[in-house]
Amino acid sequence: MALKGIKVIEMIGLAPGPFCGTILADFGATVTIVQKLYPPPIEIMSNGKKVIAVNLKTKEGVEILKKLCTTSDVLLDTYRPGVLEKLGLGPKLLLKENPRLIYAQLTGYGQSGYYRNKAGHDINYVAMSGLLSKLTKNGQPPQPPLNLIADFAGGSVICVLGILLALLDRTRSGKGQIIDASMTEGAAYIGAWIYKSQNIDLFSKEPGSNMLDGGYPFYTTYKTKDNKFMAVGSLEPQFYANLLVGLNLSKEIYTQGNKDICKKKFEEIFLTKTQEEWSTIFENLDACVTPVLDIDQVGKNMCHSTRKSFYKDEENYFQPEPAPKLSNSPGIASGKQKPPKHGEHTVMVLKELGYTNSKIQDLIKNSCVYAYTNSHL
Repeated sequence: MALKGIKVIEMIGLAPGPFCGTILADFGATVTIVQKLYPPPIEIMSNGKKVIAVNLKTKEGVEILKKLCTTSDVLLDTYRPGVLEKLGLGPKLLLKENPRLIYAQLTGYGQSGYYRNKAGHDINYVAMSGLLSKLTKNGQPPQPPLNLIADFAGGSVICVLGILLALLDRTRSGKGQIIDASMTEGAAYIGAWIYKSQNIDLFSKEPGSNMLDGGYPFYTTYKTKDNKFMAVGSLEPQFYANLLVGLNLSKEIYTQGNKDICKKKFEEIFLTKTQEEWSTIFENLDACVTPVLDIDQVGKNMCHSTRKSFYKDEENYFQPEPAPKLSNSPGIASGKQKPPKHGEHTVMVLKELGYTNSKIQDLIKNSCVYAYTNSHL
């Protein structure tokens, strides 16, 4: 696997940090989550990772994290700016002890600037990136697309990119570095193409009336007879011509430029058949028309089943396989492994750091660490 041998320390956090760690784990990195003594309310991305529960309010706990970082390649910090610094675990100190360490800091607004200490969530970061202003229609309030843009695209994925770039740079320089990953800036960077398209017809009109935001009848979604939906992306003339063939409409009457007439007619026609019927009609028509798949059925579609794009987890839910697919060192979904118990690997990790059985017992007794079981001491 591409990242085999890379050791990552993931500070416990919410969605962006854990998914960042999961991507690294999926492609071979050994990821160790530093948990709190008491388990957090939500921890759904610990599969395939080791976990150690440490009390960072004790000097012994701080020393454990320092030792972890001296033998690791990456530290993923998702706390607010300055939190780890106050504990004596800031990047300058840890990089001094391990010059090859890559210290990745993933926050909402970055490590500096006016908003550095301000609280926020995905909706706030997308709003501040400028992109949320585009996610509206007919003057309605902007609607966030779940928490995908900032948390995961601008946060997790951009942070992984930074880590991989830093690892690549280290092969030349021999040195680690600090990564300042702002989810707000990451979201804006993901939307760079939109920023560059402001003066062309794609996005120059009011949000919701442009070519790629549902303002045109040949690039939007339509309800079907069974209350499901079809996605139409027939932008180019040849695809639009095939759309009309599938809908059995005249190309002389329903021209691509006749928006109002086309939209109303398309809505009427799509309501006459089920999603499955429309999918069959457009199966062999190159019209860029596809069903809007339900998340609980997505893996059954031929598009995904023929590529094995999804797998079923223990609870029988479809889960995506790692992407992209690498020919020589493909990823393996860490989600296929059982999630570890809270503090399950505490003893194992401490032993790897050189702690003796008696010392580990003292750490557990003094609430410096928590171990799920100590029967193997």
